[in-house]
Parts: sequence; structure tokens; C-alpha cells
Amino acid sequence: MKRNLLLFLLLPAFAVQAQHKLLTLEDAVLRQRTTLAPQKLDQLGWIKGSDNYFFIKKEGDESWLMSGAPGKSLAQKKLSLTELRGAVTSIRTAKPVELKNFPLLGWKSKDEIRFVIGELRYTYHLSTKKIIAEDAGADLERKDEAEKTGYIAYTKGNNLFIRKNGADVQVSSDDDPGVVNGQSVHRDEFGIHKGTFWSPSGKLLAYYRMDQTMVTDYPVIDFTQQPAKAEMIKYPMAGARSHEVTIGIYNAESGKTVFLKTGEPREQYLTNIAWSPDEKNIYVVVLNRDQNHLWVNRYNVESGAFEKTLFEETHDKYVHPMHPMLFVPGKPDQFVWQSERFSGSNTGGLNTLYLYDTNGKMLRELSNVLVTDVYGFDPKGTRIFFQGTSNGANRHIYSADLAKGTMSALTKSEGSHYAVFNEKRTHFIDHYSSTTVPREQNMMTASAKTVSTLQKSENPLADYKQCTVELSQMKAADGVTTLWTRTIYPPEFNRGKKYPVLVYVYNGPGVQLVTDTWLAGADLFLYYMAQQGYLVFTVDGRGSQGRGLAFEQSSYKKLGTEEINDQEKAALYLKSLPYVDDDRMAVYGWSYGGFMTTSLMTRKPGVFSVGVAGGPVIDWSYYEVMYTERYMETPQTNKEGYDETNLLNHVDKLKGKLLLIHGTSDDVVVWQHSLVYLDKAVEKGVQVDYFVYPGHQHNVMGKDRVHLMQKIADYIIRHTQASGT
Repeated sequence: MKRNLLLFLLLPAFAVQAQHKLLTLEDAVLRQRTTLAPQKLDQLGWIKGSDNYFFIKKEGDESWLMSGAPGKSLAQKKLSLTELRGAVTSIRTAKPVELKNFPLLGWKSKDEIRFVIGELRYTYHLSTKKIIAEDAGADLERKDEAEKTGYIAYTKGNNLFIRKNGADVQVSSDDDPGVVNGQSVHRDEFGIHKGTFWSPSGKLLAYYRMDQTMVTDYPVIDFTQQPAKAEMIKYPMAGARSHEVTIGIYNAESGKTVFLKTGEPREQYLTNIAWSPDEKNIYVVVLNRDQNHLWVNRYNVESGAFEKTLFEETHDKYVHPMHPMLFVPGKPDQFVWQSERFSGSNTGGLNTLYLYDTNGKMLRELSNVLVTDVYGFDPKGTRIFFQGTSNGANRHIYSADLAKGTMSALTKSEGSHYAVFNEKRTHFIDHYSSTTVPREQNMMTASAKTVSTLQKSENPLADYKQCTVELSQMKAADGVTTLWTRTIYPPEFNRGKKYPVLVYVYNGPGVQLVTDTWLAGADLFLYYMAQQGYLVFTVDGRGSQGRGLAFEQSSYKKLGTEEINDQEKAALYLKSLPYVDDDRMAVYGWSYGGFMTTSLMTRKPGVFSVGVAGGPVIDWSYYEVMYTERYMETPQTNKEGYDETNLLNHVDKLKGKLLLIHGTSDDVVVWQHSLVYLDKAVEKGVQVDYFVYPGHQHNVMGKDRVHLMQKIADYIIRHTQASGT
């Protein structure tokens, strides 16, 4: 393994007093994002219609809404919590309002704040000190409000409604519960997370209509009832019949709906919806079920007719559209498109920005790093701002000149940055952290000048025994590809001692675990385990996120195969270290990580002595259509790949102790996965440990999560016989 980064201590170098406090599980699970998170300015953001920023500040017993201008004097007090509380309580409501802290604030204008308490939305005028309250629609499901008109789209049951000027209008009227309107479709794949899309004027609404009547019902058992009851969900498994989706356009002024003529076959994916600035057209990225061919299509809004395919993208494995086109301000015939296509110097299939015109002509490439987020354009449409990574572990802020195609880095400090820009894109708030910097919030100009440091956090773990975290690199099992690794060392690490190892694994598509951020991307639970005397290790092997499409596609048609090869190579490296006890190696992961854990314990028997697999995929033919078929094709077309990765075919190879954990109401990796594994283990005479969480879905959240993590820690410690430090 190549070690190319120095050790980074969580404790600042100038600390002189040793600390002896250890994390508890409650600390690690419940406090990581609260009292043990790096400090930040509360609600730091920009005021609409102005160049000023705001945040909430507590002074003694009082809290204040503060406002300031970049590069000017210190922020000034604009409104006290006491004053706001008095205004809110002046409005008589059926249920008294108790305002202990500032609510989450939004801005209607530069002088008006908006916030929701209970069922009411309040608008407070800072200058006149007047306040009004109106129905917030708090009880509305999937509420989606048009900014310009205030019209609210929402769902009730499986149908779509509009609240317009206080009156409710029913948009769809499907009686069959298998037909769903206005909800997310395609199981939240392809960047889809909602089912309604307002036009720029807020008068037209595009929405998904999903027909699931042809999809097999799947039972999820509700054990809270007596007797237990099967709640039926629609779950399309790989290779089986999938749902059919169409897109409706509802005119909130005329009350009429037209449906886009998206054509055949009906089992296709309609993704990445975008409105044209003039609202005459709507654009949809149509993806075939094989997911290796996409069409960027334009449709007529008034008639729903197909007008033109702007361009197509294909790949012999798969394409993965995740982002709608972004129209350039002031240039309604130009847009920016994100793509992982292999073109020119982009040999790794990095997600890259391209400038197109609406005839489908690619004008120029705009970026040469892997783009991870887009922040939008300046008002004149001359520059676009985005986040990207140059090495896979970091994140920087960039801008690109649309006319020239040149790119500039706006942040320099190594680590990870994300930005919040003002409306004019003249300034941004840089949220920065690294393995040595807990958090900084800096004011910067769009020309990369640091104006001021708004807030700098101290180490929130300074009172605890310190672990050392190291980012490093190694070669993958192919001997060529470079992988990022993270090692968390126990407190007072001694190279002359032997330590047990815990490997935390995911290694699946769409997830990256190792980052140049505070805690290096790890949860505090892993630091808790390091404090129990473990060397805690993670490697982002081939197939994971953050390195481009070629890196991800290493796992194509054989999920888990190249990944376990990379994990095995890392484990063998760890075993070669003089301070590692190679008889006490544990591996733990959830979801895809649970699949990887079980794969390692059976397909690479003996590498690890202990494994804990949460919510594991066991047989990919039991997993849903959209995700599985992208990476594995179908069980009918890739029988060899499904057979090779089916862990039912490897149960008898298990060596060591394995604990499987599952939520009984899991509707993502359904409970059946681990149950059929247990059945096969009984058939083969193989002993497996098992624990379920009744009523929990794909993960165990809330207070019960402490119980889960205690279960995991106890199992690993018991079977590796580690002693705490």
C-alpha cells in the first residue's frame, strides 16, 4: 500500500493536556450531528432580494436574527426572539404557540421573513413589525408550492390535487390504488425524488402518473396488529414486469390536462424533466429498460406531441442520466447538460458539463473534473458555478466561462468545500472541512477572494481520548487502479502491540465512504470502536462512487466480484502489518455493505473471522428492477452473473462467525433475502447468527439505533476478544 498522506490528529497539535474521556455508544449514535458536531452559524444563508447574509446568534438568554454585508462591518441585530415571540402570540390560534427558538426562516423579500409553526405559515415584516398568518397546508402530503403563484400541488391517497387561492381542485381521479399520481416514480432512481414539477410561471404543472397494476404485489408484515397483517406493496423484481409511467401537464388556469406522447415501449424510464423558459416545451430524458440508450426529447406542452430528439447517448454497459438540463439565463436556446460520456480526454467517464443549443448541437465542454454539484449561473448567463473533485477524495468550488469553455478553481485549501451562493453570484459562503479542520464558514467572492471568516469551529471531540485518522492510497486487485483508504488508529497507538481490525465496508455504486472531510467521512461509531482497541479500516474499492463511470463499471454483470477482490487485497495488506493480529479480523456493513460482508465471509472464507451483515442483498434476482438491471442486466440474460453472485450458492463455504440483521418491514432489501439465506444455512447444516428489528424498514433509526450499534459492537468484541484501551 502506498502511503502518501501524513497522519492527521483529531486533537489540535497545540493541545497540552491529555484527555481520558471515552465515547459512549449514546455519544457516537445520538450526538454526532448535534453536540459532538463541529460548531456552525445557525441558519447561515442569504437574504432574498439583497446582497446581505443572515444567521441566528445566541447571546445569553436571548437569540437574535443577525444580518451583514460581505466585506462590510460586523453583522447587526435585526430581530430578537422575544420580539418575534410576541408577534406570533399576538395572533390568536386554536392552539397556543410556544416559540422556544427561532423557527426555520425563509425570505419572501429582503424585508419579510417567512416561517411555519404547526398548521400556520407566518410572514413577518421587519420594518413595520406587522405579522400575518395563513394556512400552511401542513397536513398536505408531498406539498409542492409554486413560488410565483403560491399554488400548491399535493397528493391525497393515490391522486393529485391543487390548492389554488384557498380552494382545492382535484387533478387526477384514478380509483384503482395501483395507479399513482404526483409521486416519485422508478423507485427514486435516476435522480428522481418527487412527482410534481411547476413551470417557471407557476401556472402549469407537470406530474408523473405511474400505473403499477401489472406489478406483482409483495407482502410486508405488520406485527403491531393482532393477528399480524400483510401490507401489500408493489415491488418489481429484476427481470419481472415493471410499472408504466406517463407524464401529464395540468393547466391550473384552464383546468385541462394533456399527456405527453412518450410512445412505446411502455416499460421505459421517463427521467430528468425540464421546462423551457417560455413554457412552450418540456424536455424529458427517455431511457430504455436495458438502460444503455437515452434520448433527450422535446415535447409540445399544449398538445403533448413529440417534437424532436435533441441527441442520444449510448453505452455497451449502461448510461445513467441523473440531472435535467439547465437553461442559460438570457439565452433560452442554450442549456448545460451533465453527462458521464466517454469523449475526448474524458477517458474515465467523469460526470462533465457540456453547453448545448436547443437544436441538439454540442457547443463546447465546460469542465475537466468530476462534477459533483451545480450551483447555477450568474444573472447574465456568462458563468456557471459548480462543485467537483480532482482526486476523488476532495471537493472544490469551480466556475466555467460559457463562451470560452475555460474553468477556474475558486477554492484552494485541501479538503472539501461546498458553496451557498447569493442571487447575483457575486459572493458565496464556503463551508469547508478536512481531516484537520472541523469546520470553517468563509465569505468569498466569485473571483476566489476570501473576504472574511464568519465562523471557525474548535475540535468538538477535544475532551475525548484522541484517535488518529489517516488517508492513504493502495492499488486495487487489478494492480493498476488507485484506491483511497481510511485508517482510524486506537488512542495511544503502539506499533509494538498487536491490534484486532474492524473493516467497515460498502463498496457499492452511488456511495463513497472515504473523503477528505472532518472524521474522513466516518461515523463516530467507528471512532468508538477504535477506542475499544480496534484498528478501523475502510477502502473504497472499484465499483464505488466518486471516480467516474469506468471505475464504477468494474462491477458490471458481476456485482460483488471485483469488489471482494479489492477488499481481500486490502485485508491481506493489513495482515502483513506487524501491529495487526491477523486472527482477529472483523468486517461489518449494511445494505450493499451487508451483501459485501456476507460475500467476503463466504466467497473469501478465512480472510475475516467475524462478520456483521445488516439488511443484506443475498440474491440479486430478489432486488428491484431499476437498480439491479442497470448493473446486472436480467436473470434471463445474465444467468452466469446472477448465479456467481448469489450468496445462496456459497453458504456452505462460510468460515467464522456471521451475524445477519434485518428490519422486518424492509421495503428496499426485502426481509426475504436473509430469510432464504437462513433456510439454506439450515439445509446445509451451517450455523449463522441472526437478529431482527420488528417494524423497522431498511435501517434502524431513532433511539433503537443505539440498541443496534450495541448489538454490532458486542458481537464483534465477543468474537474477536478485544480489550478496551
